Amino acid sequence: MEQTARLRESPLALVRRAAGGPGVLLRKLRGLASALRGYGGRRVEERLDRLERRGVIDARPTKIQRMVGAIDMMRFFIVPCADDYYRSKGISFWFHVLLRFLDDPASVVDPTGFNSSRDAIIGHVMQVVHANPLYDYQLLESFEDGLDELERQIEAVLDGTHPRAASIGAIVEDPTYHRRLLAHVRAYRKDRNVAPMLRENVVRNPEFARAERVFGTLPGAMRYFASLPRSPWAALRHALFVRRLPDDAVAIAAGEAASQAPRVT
Repeated sequence: MEQTARLRESPLALVRRAAGGPGVLLRKLRGLASALRGYGGRRVEERLDRLERRGVIDARPTKIQRMVGAIDMMRFFIVPCADDYYRSKGISFWFHVLLRFLDDPASVVDPTGFNSSRDAIIGHVMQVVHANPLYDYQLLESFEDGLDELERQIEAVLDGTHPRAASIGAIVEDPTYHRRLLAHVRAYRKDRNVAPMLRENVVRNPEFARAERVFGTLPGAMRYFASLPRSPWAALRHALFVRRLPDDAVAIAAGEAASQAPRVT
């Protein structure tokens, strides 16, 4: 099978690819600053408003709930699932994170994506073989042209005309990913209930499959976030003392149950 630059080139060459030239540094720093500013602004609430109006989400977590929810998403799903996947490929997870940061710093500091621009979200979808990209498709519905632009930019990566094609090539290890992603985006646009495009280690690992059912879609993640503590003190205690995904998390994410398991409050 054809190998991508990620598997073919030396670490130093990959770092150079991901970082790009000095001409793109200012754009990357502006994107990072924009993502960081979003934590204190109205951007997230405006996006939640649009997602509610479009019927994408039916739960509205508070800012504190989103923060502690992002922590749970990282520690119970994103990090362990990605680490397992990259180890199975003989790839260092932390070197992978470094390449992602060099390519687009904003995509690394914003796990929920609500503080990121449209193009930062699209770049993130294209630079990482996702456990389930449905969350990001749904997040892009907070932009009028989000899915149109996602499809257009994937096509540009495939034909080599995208301005980030080289840096993305330094990160993505699966040569079939962008072709599969394009087909799946098109299927999703025709049918919002299309089957998810699950990463292989999610399919074979029951623990990751369970976490994906909570965090793999935006509606499910928002329902779970909305079940978390609302006060700063209770949220801190949850982050410090809750060590695994609560037993009722899947039912909450599916909208089948209110939070019933004991919480640290």
